[in-house]
Amino acid sequence: MKIIDIKRETKTEKRYSKKMGELTAKVTYIKKRFLGLPIKTLHKYRETYYGKMKNCDDCII
Repeated sequence: MKIIDIKRETKTEKRYSKKMGELTAKVTYIKKRFLGLPIKTLHKYRETYYGKMKNCDDCII
């Protein structure tokens, strides 16, 4: 077991955009963990309907 590691996790979440309204997207979180406990979220991004990767800052939960 490593002391500090980085793990990627994908969840399905409902998001809201002004242009598209409510949408369901796969959101991937990259988290830093210490002894298996999450400490900090380093980055989160979502996959669009067309397969492009976008940052989650433009959509509101």
